Amino acid sequence: MSKFLLLLHEEPTAASNYSPQQMQDLIQEYVDWSARMAQAGHLLGGQKLVEGEGRIVRQDDEGLVVDGPFSETKEVIGGFFMIEADDYDQAVQLSRDCPHVRYGTRIEIREIDERHQEEE
Repeated sequence: MSKFLLLLHEEPTAASNYSPQQMQDLIQEYVDWSARMAQAGHLLGGQKLVEGEGRIVRQDDEGLVVDGPFSETKEVIGGFFMIEADDYDQAVQLSRDCPHVRYGTRIEIREIDERHQEEE
């Protein structure tokens, strides 16, 4: 099996109009999905990222540049899951019923290159 990172893209204000009950229902959907994935042996981990914070580090002619938070950005990575799957087809199939897809957002699936892991 290979490991895949599911990057959960979202619009930062997408859930800002949700009632407290709607937020609880949404969180419960993620908890339920995660539990099903873990029970099936596919979920390795995952976390929601802190909203409104982050940095981008890149090299340019003047040296390192650090930007953030992303107030002008329309889409951010709001969290991630790490799963195990046979291949991309299975990773896509496993992700199709993730609640993140149902709410007009998207999941970017990237296979982890395990050839470059440091030995412990």
